[in-house]
Amino acid sequence: MAEHLVFTLCAALGSMGELAGHERRGSLTWPGRSAVIGLVAAAMGIRRGDDEGFARLDALRLAVGVIDDGVPLRDYHTVETIPTAAARNPDSRPAAIARAGRNTNTTITLRDYRVGVAYAVALWSGPGWTGALEDLAQALRQPVFTLYLGRKSCPLAAPPAPRIVKAEGPLQALALAARPPFGHRGALRLVASDEPVSPADARDSRNDLPVERAKWHFAQRPVFIHRPAAEGAT
Repeated sequence: MAEHLVFTLCAALGSMGELAGHERRGSLTWPGRSAVIGLVAAAMGIRRGDDEGFARLDALRLAVGVIDDGVPLRDYHTVETIPTAAARNPDSRPAAIARAGRNTNTTITLRDYRVGVAYAVALWSGPGWTGALEDLAQALRQPVFTLYLGRKSCPLAAPPAPRIVKAEGPLQALALAARPPFGHRGALRLVASDEPVSPADARDSRNDLPVERAKWHFAQRPVFIHRPAAEGAT
């Protein structure tokens, strides 16, 4: 049996990013690898530009269990845009707006969220991991930076309640994660793992493997999808 760090992420609003465009920012139904590793990094005080700090966390393996993927919510924003002809080569956005004067445009953009979400997360050591899972757990108990489930408008609704457990695999570990203090007592709806947990798992992909964090460049990685409810029905 191997050690796993398990914790829970629940929020009134969550936004699990997908491929982002200018006019629409969608949300998937569970947080990907970059979102979870970024949240753990925030708890540890690792800043976005600290490539060495993130490189240490990249050696972790990850599984996310969907307790409740909530319901979709769409928010509408207006964004002031500046035509290139109105302000060429500005030093900053404020300078561009000042130079453009009344010659700006307004664009409606869409932001998607999930309402009332809850997830269990399991982390365990992978090749090259030299850290201690207990250090991550302590950081989640007393985070350096505020923890968000996606955007800054999505703070956690309850502490993540991290704990170190010994389990034969991520599926057993996720079952030992503490549930939120309000509701969310049912079985996991879905498990998305870096490694297969059952021969019947479906192989999928997710565009959440950081290539260059400073420029928000991501690559695809394989994800193994397990559906406990379907397995139980058979």
